[in-house]
Amino acid sequence: MSEPGCPGTVRTSHLVLADGTTFEGEAVGADPPGGVAGGEVVFNTVLTGYQEVITDPSYAGQVITFTYPHIGNYGVNGADDESGRPACRGVVVRELARRRSNWRSEGGLDAWLRHHGVPGIAGVDTRRLTRHIREAGAMPGAFGTADVATLKAAALAEPGTDGVDLVAGVTTAQPYTVGSGRYRVVAYDFGIKTTILRHLSELATVEVVPASTPAADVLARRPDGVFLSNGPGDPATVGYAVEAIGALLGEVPVFGICLGHQLLAAAMGARIEKLPFGHHGGNHPVRRLRDGAVEITSQNHNFAVAEGSLSSGEVTHVNLNDGVVEGIRATDVPAFGVQHHPEAGPGPHDAAYLFADFAELMETHASPH
Repeated sequence: MSEPGCPGTVRTSHLVLADGTTFEGEAVGADPPGGVAGGEVVFNTVLTGYQEVITDPSYAGQVITFTYPHIGNYGVNGADDESGRPACRGVVVRELARRRSNWRSEGGLDAWLRHHGVPGIAGVDTRRLTRHIREAGAMPGAFGTADVATLKAAALAEPGTDGVDLVAGVTTAQPYTVGSGRYRVVAYDFGIKTTILRHLSELATVEVVPASTPAADVLARRPDGVFLSNGPGDPATVGYAVEAIGALLGEVPVFGICLGHQLLAAAMGARIEKLPFGHHGGNHPVRRLRDGAVEITSQNHNFAVAEGSLSSGEVTHVNLNDGVVEGIRATDVPAFGVQHHPEAGPGPHDAAYLFADFAELMETHASPH
């Protein structure tokens, strides 16, 4: 396929939401089976980092709308992948760059999407789409070159992400080890990002284990700490992880990010609720309650800890846009978590100190091996 937008290569595509709202555009990326791709449609506000977003396993089951109008201008490269392959169902953009220009670039975004089998639609009025999602909430949708009636039927048939165990589709099948730091950490892989492993590897020798690993198997590895990773979907479907975390609390220091934070909160008795359209972007202001400092953070989640539902701990961070709980800490055992992403590739890095906080917690509660 030629570069998108070149004469003779335009293929009309449509995006149809479950409520019937329809957008016209141009097919880019891979060709989905039968000309139909679908999933829960969400929007992300990042200005850069589109490759990191697309390869984040937390987007399993979702179609990503980029609010920034110009996507693909600096190309792609292998070093920026957050996982082995994209888990998202597709991408929606206003304009897919016809030329890439960056000294690190190894290829173009359109060819990269085709290589990984990710379909896309360009030329969409993403401002209108984003406003609609903000008003109506994230909802299933379908897009592709099939006729609008077929796409509408596919959108209505999409289950969304509620009640679906998406973690099982992105977790590792076998344990593996990375890093060589002084501590020993077991990291639960609910959809773990490469940049998180990079940060943890600077602190510890990290053994990454499948999401369904029982607590007894983790404790048998005699770790200094346990890390709970990010991941996709509804935490209510990962009850096996909540059970394991509950058995680990008080036995070993625990640190959770994003889904890991939600699962930690659930193990501490908190209630998890779905947000209307989630938080997806690299510019969310969060207040750190211990000193009032404001951090700009990277976020990617559709669920959150319900305000006032945590009885066995305290809230440590709050989102300044809408008051959503952004961080918690147990008051009786060494455990804490944050909803945002302190590893944030490519940024911001305001919250990166949390990895040092985890190291301090492990040092304070160190036990002889």
